[in-house]
Amino acid sequence: MNNNNDIEIMKKIRNDLPKKVKDFLYKIGDYLESDLYFYGSINRPDYHHGQSDIDIAIFTDNFNSTIFKLQNILHVKYEDFDKVDWVLNGNNIIGYKIKCGKFIDVKCEIAIYDNKNKNIVLDDLKNYNYVPWYIQYSLFILKTFHYTIPVISRKNYISSKVFLFNTLNNKNANYNVIKQNKKTN
Repeated sequence: MNNNNDIEIMKKIRNDLPKKVKDFLYKIGDYLESDLYFYGSINRPDYHHGQSDIDIAIFTDNFNSTIFKLQNILHVKYEDFDKVDWVLNGNNIIGYKIKCGKFIDVKCEIAIYDNKNKNIVLDDLKNYNYVPWYIQYSLFILKTFHYTIPVISRKNYISSKVFLFNTLNNKNANYNVIKQNKKTN
């Protein structure tokens, strides 16, 4: 189950982020009256300032209220949120997520989950903070070739990351994003 120290680390905003980013993150937490849980590269050495997403999880008892508040602070529409259908170790978890970078000047992705699944989700998400050395090393090389020396396309970068986390890390999960704003031609 959750180690309290791991969870406390996930609630801390990285000190070396620019002031405007930290201010924005504090503003979201205060406005939602909720803890923000940071996971992924933001808590690892392979985080690239201004290029890597800041991954955030929020837990709620009321999806509609939380989405409405995020709509107000991000100035977005309900259709901008994608639905998440996640089967994690046999547990069906529903949520919503939004990539903020196209709406605001902070590159982040916010995922919203039901409070009843908080321990299950946090147990999984904390694993993105601590990855085996060979995955950490591979991520560093992959990000260097994607961000610094842009020779790897976005599509190949994403598929390589999925491979690293799911295949090499023996992950038992099926994570599907359902685009709510799908446009037909």
